Amino acid sequence: MIDAVLFYAFAALALGSALVVVGQRNPLYSAFALIVTLVSLSAIFALLGSPFIAVLQLVVYAGAIMVLFLFVLMLLNVKPEGDPPAGKGVLRTAAFLLVAVLVAEVGTVLWRATARVPPVFDASPRRVAHLLFSPQYVYVFEATSILILAALVGAVALARKET
Repeated sequence: MIDAVLFYAFAALALGSALVVVGQRNPLYSAFALIVTLVSLSAIFALLGSPFIAVLQLVVYAGAIMVLFLFVLMLLNVKPEGDPPAGKGVLRTAAFLLVAVLVAEVGTVLWRATARVPPVFDASPRRVAHLLFSPQYVYVFEATSILILAALVGAVALARKET
C-alpha cells in the first residue's frame, strides 16, 4: 500500500516538475526542475524493484549530464526568455497538434495496458542489456560522446568574448 502511495507521489512530482521544465522562462530554473524530474524517476525505478537503473539514473543523468547542462548554461550566461512576439499562430497551432499526438500516444498506451495486448517487441531487461552492451552499439556510444564534446566546444566558442 505504501509503495503505491509513494509511486503516485513521485509520479506526480515528476509530472509537475516536467511541466515546470517546459513552462519556465528562466533556463537555470528549468534545468533545476529537470534535476527534480530525473531524481523522481530514479525513485520510481527504485520502487519498481530496479535499483541498478535507479542508481544509473542518479549518477549519469541527474549527476553528470545535468552538471554539463548547468555548466553550459552558466558559461553562455543565458538570460531569461522575454515575452513572445505577437502573431505566432503557427507555433501555437503546432503546439496544439503535438499535444494531440501526445494525448493519442498516452491513450494508446493505456488502451494496450487495459486490453492486455502483448507487447510488440521483447523488452526484457536481459534482452535490452544484451543489445546495448553488444559490439553493435559501441560505435553509437562513442559517436554520442564525440557529439557531446563537439557541442561543448561549440558552446565555449559561442560564449567567448571578442577582445
